Amino acid sequence: MPEKIENHLDLSPGEIKEAQHRSSVTPHVVHEAVRREGEQELHRSISALAWSGLAAGLSMGFSLITEGLLRHALPDAPWRPAVTKLGYSSGFLLVILGRQQLFTENTLTPMLPLFHKRDAATAKLVGRLWGVVLTANLVGALIVALTLARTGVFPPEIRSVFAEIGLESMSQTFGQVVLRGVFAGWLIAMLVWMLPFAETARFFVIVMMTWLIGFGAFSHVVAGAVDVLFLAGTGGATWQAAVGGYILPALIGNILGGVALVAVVNHAQVVS
Repeated sequence: MPEKIENHLDLSPGEIKEAQHRSSVTPHVVHEAVRREGEQELHRSISALAWSGLAAGLSMGFSLITEGLLRHALPDAPWRPAVTKLGYSSGFLLVILGRQQLFTENTLTPMLPLFHKRDAATAKLVGRLWGVVLTANLVGALIVALTLARTGVFPPEIRSVFAEIGLESMSQTFGQVVLRGVFAGWLIAMLVWMLPFAETARFFVIVMMTWLIGFGAFSHVVAGAVDVLFLAGTGGATWQAAVGGYILPALIGNILGGVALVAVVNHAQVVS
C-alpha cells in the first residue's frame, strides 16, 4: 500500500493545498488527459480528419523549406547542422500548435482508448483514423514536394539544397530507416504524452523534441516523405525508391516506436 504522506513541517491547510498544486502531475492524470483526447479524435468525422491531415502534410513542408533556407544561408561549419535542424522543427510547430492531424501523434492518443476497451468497435475506429490521417498527410506532403520541385517558387541554388537533404534521407538502408523510425516514433509519442501539462513551455518542448529527431537523423514518415518525394519529383530518385526505400520503413518504425514502446509501456505503468 502507498504510504500516507505526513505533515512533518506542521503546514497549514492552505500551504498543504499549495504544495499539492505544485507537485508533479501523476502518470494517472496524464494518462487520462491523453485518453480523453484520443476518444475525441476517434469520433471525429472522416472529412474533418482528412482536411486536418491534409493541412498537416502541407505544413510539414516547412520543415524542409526552413532547414534548406538555413543551410544555404549559413557557412559550412561543424556547428551548422545543430542550427539548421531548428528549421526542421518549424513544420512540427505549425502542425501541433495549429491542432492539425499528424499520423505519428496518433500512434499514442487513440491507442489508449483501445487498450482500455479492447473491443472490435474501437479497433475499427483506430484503423479508420490511421488510414484517413496517414493518406491525407502523404497527399499533403506530395503536393508541397511537387510544388517545390517543379515550380520556380525557389531558385535553383535553394532547390539543390533541398535535394541534398533528400539524398541524406535516401542514403540509409531499409533496416536503418526502420530502426531510426523507432526512435522518431518514440520521441513524437513522448512529446504527445508531455504536452497536456507542459503549459507555457509547450513551444520549447516541441522544438527540443523535434530538433532531436532532426539532429539525430531519425526517420519521420511525414517530414521525411516531403524530402524524398521532392527528390523523386526532380528525378533524383525513383518513386519506387522513395516509397519502398524510405516511406514504408519509416512508417513501420514510427508505429513500433509510438505504439509498442510508449503507449504500451506508459499504459502498463498506470494499469499495474
